Amino acid sequence: MKNKIAVIIGHPNPESFSNALAQAYTKGAISSGAEVRVIDLGQIEFSPVLKYGYRKRTELEPDLVAAQETIRWADHLVFAYPNWWGSIPAILKGFFDRVFLPGFAFEYEKPTSFVPKQLLKGKTARLLVTMDTPLWYYNTVLKSAQHTIMRRSLLHFVGIKPVKITEFTMVKFKKKEKLDQWLRKAEQLGVKRA
Repeated sequence: MKNKIAVIIGHPNPESFSNALAQAYTKGAISSGAEVRVIDLGQIEFSPVLKYGYRKRTELEPDLVAAQETIRWADHLVFAYPNWWGSIPAILKGFFDRVFLPGFAFEYEKPTSFVPKQLLKGKTARLLVTMDTPLWYYNTVLKSAQHTIMRRSLLHFVGIKPVKITEFTMVKFKKKEKLDQWLRKAEQLGVKRA
């Protein structure tokens, strides 16, 4: 059972449904005895721009140093965010660019290596993804692109497996009763620490 959970909120608006899902998950996890630390990207101070790529190191802001410490500490990472334009929000992408650095999330043993050493191996993840797109359209037309990138290109790349995904689709069209049902679902995922 996962006892140390980091919840990362990838929506900049504290009144978003993504934020509400993260809070519901956190409530459920704490009620079941887990330790939870929350990283709310809308509330921390950092530049999301990896200005020099990997050629020159940009010093991490104190909030990003704390975020790395939380990620190291956690057994399980929960990301709550919207699917915007078939992708993740810029603030979440910037967080990954700045935090999941060589030496922290991965490293190459040789300059010519293609496959990295996965430094976050042993951790698991859950994605709580909101979208206004119908699921059939997202899966067939967009080929679940954002899920593939999050799961395979990013989290699996650094050793985080398995990555489970829960989608909340056509959010803007749902009535309060359905949104409340989804919040209960997120809370239950927290109780199960899934």
